Amino acid sequence: MTSLHTVPLPCPAPLTHEHAWLVQSQHTTSEGEVLYVRCSDCGTRRVDLQTHRALPPSAVSIELNG
Repeated sequence: MTSLHTVPLPCPAPLTHEHAWLVQSQHTTSEGEVLYVRCSDCGTRRVDLQTHRALPPSAVSIELNG
């Protein structure tokens, strides 16, 4: 039975963490350096692109669970 004075509990947020990306392989393209990276903690993989050495890489793919 539900009371009229109860409030539903919120769903807990999914567990996430800050990924520690490690470069597994890389190659140069006309767009820049393509980096194949993996999280050292959970094994998630992603493809990044670094267009210039002075700039940080940016993700060009979705994250795929290891």
